[in-house]
Amino acid sequence: MRPVSYTNVALATVLALAGCASVDKAPALAAAPAAALQVYAAGSLRSALNAIASDYEARTGQKVNLTYGPSGLLRERIEKGEAAQLFASADTEHPQRLAQRGGWQAPVTFVRNGLCALTSDKIDARPATLLDTLLSPQVRVASSTPKSDPSGDYTWALFRKTDAVHAGAYATLDAKTLKLAGAADSPKPPDGISAYGWLMDQGRADVFLTYCTNAVAAQKEVPRLRVVQVPPELQVAAAYGLTLRADAPAPAAAFAQALLAAPAQQVFGRFGFAPP
Repeated sequence: MRPVSYTNVALATVLALAGCASVDKAPALAAAPAAALQVYAAGSLRSALNAIASDYEARTGQKVNLTYGPSGLLRERIEKGEAAQLFASADTEHPQRLAQRGGWQAPVTFVRNGLCALTSDKIDARPATLLDTLLSPQVRVASSTPKSDPSGDYTWALFRKTDAVHAGAYATLDAKTLKLAGAADSPKPPDGISAYGWLMDQGRADVFLTYCTNAVAAQKEVPRLRVVQVPPELQVAAAYGLTLRADAPAPAAAFAQALLAAPAQQVFGRFGFAPP
C-alpha cells in the first residue's frame, strides 16, 4: 500500500468548512449544546484521541462519541448506513473509497505512523537482524489482517520490500505470517487491553508486526515484551486519513479542524505519532 499525499487544497477545504460552520452556528451552540458527535476512528488512535476528545469536551461542552475498530471494518459499517460523521482512518484508501462513493469529503492526512516489531523476551532481534529473525522457521510471525486493518496492508508492503534484501523472502513471509488481529473474527482481548500485548502474552506469536505506537503501548502493558525498530530499507510509512461526511453538522466540522490544529497535534506527538 502506498500512502496518499493530499494537497493543501483539500486541507483548506476542511478548515474552511469547519471555520465557516462554527461561525454560522455559534449562537445556536451557545443556546443549546449540539447532539453528541459520532466519530469513527482506527483503534491505534484510541489513547491519543481519547485524550484529545476529553480535553475538547471540557473546553467546548460538545460531547464526542468515539467508536474504534479496524479501519476497513469501520468503513464497511459506514457503507452499510451507520451514522458516523467523521472518520479517522489508519490509512488514506478507506476514507478515499467513501469519498469516491459520494457523501464524504476528500480525505486529508492528519498524522503519520510507522511499523515496529513487538517481540517475545525470548527473541534476540535488532534492526539489523530483524529480517533474519522473521525468516527463521522457528519464529512465529504475526500481523493484523490485510484489507480489514491497514496495519496488515502496511505489513505486506514491508514484505514486498524484503526480496531486495533477501531473495525469496516475500514468499516465505507471505506463507508463514499469522493474521491474528483486525478481522471480524479475530480473537478479542478483554476490554481496555491491547490486542497485540494480549496475543503475545498468550503465546500466540514470537514477533508481531504492528504500528510503533501500538508496540510501545503493548510493552507498557506487558513490560517483558520488546520493541524493535524496522530498518530504514524495509520501513513503510503509514499515513492516516481524516474525512468528514458532506452533510455533517457544524460541530463535527469544528472537531475536524481541532484535530488538525496545533494542540491536538502535540497530543498525537506525545503518543508517538508524527505530524502530517
